[in-house]
Amino acid sequence: MIKQFVRTSVLSCASIAVLAGCGITESANQPASPNSLYTQSVPKNIIMVVADGMGPAYTTAYRNFVDDPSTPQIEPVVFDDILVGNASTYPAQVSGYVTDSAAAATALATGVKSYNGAIGVDVNKQPVNSVMYHAKSKGMRTGLAVTSQIVHATPASYIAHNESRKNYNEIAEDFFDVRADGKFVADVMLGGGTSYFEREDRDILAEFIDAGYEYADSYNRLASVPAGSNVLGLFAPVALPAVLDDKRKNRLEYLTQNAIKHLENDNGYFLLVEASQVDWAGHSNDIASAMAEMHDLALTMEYLRDYVKANPDTLVVLTADHSTGGLTIGANGDYRWSPEHLKSMSASVMTIALEMANEENPGEFVAKKLGLSLSEEELATLDSVSNQDDKTRFMAVKTFLDTKTNTGWTTGGHTGVDVEVFAFGRGYQSFMGQIDNTDIAKKIFSFIDKKQPVQIASPSKKVSTNIELTSDEDDDGQCNFKEDWHCN
Repeated sequence: MIKQFVRTSVLSCASIAVLAGCGITESANQPASPNSLYTQSVPKNIIMVVADGMGPAYTTAYRNFVDDPSTPQIEPVVFDDILVGNASTYPAQVSGYVTDSAAAATALATGVKSYNGAIGVDVNKQPVNSVMYHAKSKGMRTGLAVTSQIVHATPASYIAHNESRKNYNEIAEDFFDVRADGKFVADVMLGGGTSYFEREDRDILAEFIDAGYEYADSYNRLASVPAGSNVLGLFAPVALPAVLDDKRKNRLEYLTQNAIKHLENDNGYFLLVEASQVDWAGHSNDIASAMAEMHDLALTMEYLRDYVKANPDTLVVLTADHSTGGLTIGANGDYRWSPEHLKSMSASVMTIALEMANEENPGEFVAKKLGLSLSEEELATLDSVSNQDDKTRFMAVKTFLDTKTNTGWTTGGHTGVDVEVFAFGRGYQSFMGQIDNTDIAKKIFSFIDKKQPVQIASPSKKVSTNIELTSDEDDDGQCNFKEDWHCN
């Protein structure tokens, strides 16, 4: 049951029906919610957090994953304290009802519906400016902190303009070439993607360094950059490692802290944060990585909650671009979900699958990495797949965990369900209720203009176009497992 909040403004029962029944208030022995301190006003700083692929089942699963089984109740988590509504995610009509990350990111960044695969362009492939661009043009500092390559769909849509999300090199060039009143769109860029910026045909990394940006190629180097710097931090050739494999188990929180350190100033800042790899776990139907990435996100939100308490002129909005994988808590008619089998893992399923082929006793190796005591039959099953190809070994370990936990999946792609919206800090009330993903950008544009948010009218007629646009998927409709399974 979702924890109820004390609201500081008077709302009708209908306006909060999505969250609670009429007449229910927070009990006296519960702490005040993060939002109980703030009234409707314009924030100085805006932090937009996107949890890529995080449909409603993910937040429920995470609550169960971290639950203390020694208590009779399932304890609330940070997401329960800040839930304010839901958002629809459908793309422009030409792409149907189910969005990809590019169209959804373009909607969240610009307030414009577009086709699947679009990066900062409308259905006519014309550039549309983002809230980050607008913030920079108004004199705010701007930045992003993500766990994917920084040219991936979500961060790219806040800076670049391209007809296809797959044009990573061209998108990287836009990071340098696109300017807001002659200034770079982002002052701070943290994530992966060295291979797209340090190329033989164009060394964009060197261009940023020559333009005065500090460069960090490791987490430790990032810590030593003087506060208030312009920073390009690229910590992997493509994406960061899965959090289960990373030496920093709070990598998103760490990047967020460092981004804020360089963005804080008297005129305010706009920061995009993305928990990118929740989505990738969903695409591969990997419940272990899904919960680990959700935990990294939860640590980040707990940090931001404390940050806003100390900096009440800051707004934080969290949502997902879409849901991925069709995650189900329980499967096969069995009313059971057993996340305790995921809590002692010391490596991701992918890493375990790759490394087990080199082990003399692969079943025992897998058991050790999973932190589980396995039966002789289970060990023998894992031994039997050790000489198979990478995909077969991955599927064997993944399926083993699905069976142990009784986790279900309906797809390796996206689903068209609405996603949750979370918000706290100054002006959080603007995001309450049932809204569309484009409304989030429209409200942020209004805040940047130092106005009260516009009242969003009923959805207008959907855009129609005779432009023939192709899907973001590979031509055969399937993702290549080793390289493209996390492309959407």
